Amino acid sequence: MRKSLLLPLLSCSLAACNFAPKYQQPPLPIADRFDMAETANPATARLAKQVDWQTFFADPKLKALIERALEHNRDLAASIARIEQARAFYRIQNAARLPQVNVNGSATRTKTPLGSIEPQFENTDVSVQFNQYNVQAAVTSFELDFWGRVRNASEAARRRYLASVDAQHAFRLSLIGNVASNYYAIRSGEEGIELAQRTLDSRRYALEVARLRLDAGVTSTVDYDQAAILVTQAQTQLAELQRTTAQQRHLLEVLIGGPLTEPLTEPLPQAPPIADAAQFRELDAGLPSALLIDRPDIQQAEQQLRAADADIGVARADFFPRIALTGSFGYVSPELGDLFEPAKQAWTFGALVGMPIFDAGQRRAQLAATRARRDELVADYQRTVQNAFREVSDALVARQRYKEQIAAQEQAVQAQRQLAETAELRYENGISIYLEVVDARRNQFAAEQQLIQLRATALQNGVSLYVALGGGPDEPQDASQSTSQAEPGQPSN
Repeated sequence: MRKSLLLPLLSCSLAACNFAPKYQQPPLPIADRFDMAETANPATARLAKQVDWQTFFADPKLKALIERALEHNRDLAASIARIEQARAFYRIQNAARLPQVNVNGSATRTKTPLGSIEPQFENTDVSVQFNQYNVQAAVTSFELDFWGRVRNASEAARRRYLASVDAQHAFRLSLIGNVASNYYAIRSGEEGIELAQRTLDSRRYALEVARLRLDAGVTSTVDYDQAAILVTQAQTQLAELQRTTAQQRHLLEVLIGGPLTEPLTEPLPQAPPIADAAQFRELDAGLPSALLIDRPDIQQAEQQLRAADADIGVARADFFPRIALTGSFGYVSPELGDLFEPAKQAWTFGALVGMPIFDAGQRRAQLAATRARRDELVADYQRTVQNAFREVSDALVARQRYKEQIAAQEQAVQAQRQLAETAELRYENGISIYLEVVDARRNQFAAEQQLIQLRATALQNGVSLYVALGGGPDEPQDASQSTSQAEPGQPSN
């Protein structure tokens, strides 16, 4: 019986056992392909990981704002600080795998009454004086990591450090997306304000004409009141757009870490209009499996899962004895001059074996907690993958449907303009009442505003697709580098 227990323990010790479970990727509850992924033009579309954000965005003003955000955003600075914390903790844990050697030196001079040693000298002033010099190097306690406890603790810290790096990459990508989406919201708001201001000016002119016609007795007060309603509606819409655009501007200032220098109502320099579809590069969605490598949040979830495996190894190793070594080597001498003589050498060496006999189930509870934590992280990992798949699928569907909506809305705007012109002609010729003109102009204004919003939302969806696909490298790369990265790689271990 003893041999059956000793032989596995001995072989395990010699082989440096590792009780951490071998990592296995959880099942992926996603489809093999994205819906509507084929809508991209294969001749021009590129994978997101091949396109850095400087190349993806075509608007120079937007790129300047992103640069400011990456440099001055406070949350991004905090995420970088968290990386440094995780890195330092990993270095602390990893240092425990090597013995810590301390060097000490001391010099003492001691005076002892001889009467305290020999009774016959009790009433004399005779004393003994001596010096002692000591230099030694010592290893206080070095654990022999037979069961992998220290190694797995170091591995868990390393995985959490890598997870913090992936978290920072995820936040950086999210920050780029938030700045771009907020920027397009401001741009659409500015175009909407410009349209509302033009509409208000034209309606004020129409109101003045209606007043002159009323004074001349050509028209009734009903027509004048309806013209006034159009003016108030335009004023209300203008105030609403000014409010929401100003709030979007305030949010952008927080994102970029400082105030914007351009006046809100002036067009941003070198900024293409919202109607320009060439705001960024067209993207190819690729395969869902590529998200496991390209999405930093998925990489973060995987690193957390690997850290949980290492924690299980630590908890399992606690069931076995801990063996620690202590030792010191140095010189001790009453004379400084011959301190380093071979005859003055002094050393100690020892070992400590410890194992709790009764802990009221604490170690079993700790192991159960680490296993439950891993189960939770498996669910988190699968949920992260599912959310990534959904975000890409939603953005791909929206990319195609927004194109169709914008095309239909452009036709609707053209039809509303023609209808408004026809209604005015009918009113001027006495065929219809002014209420028909009011409805036509109100519908035209609403259709034009909706078109602006649709174009901005389509641009924001393009940004969301870039973020959902994991984005590209942080820095621009040349063509050879981009080509070399076209094939999916393996995640770092």
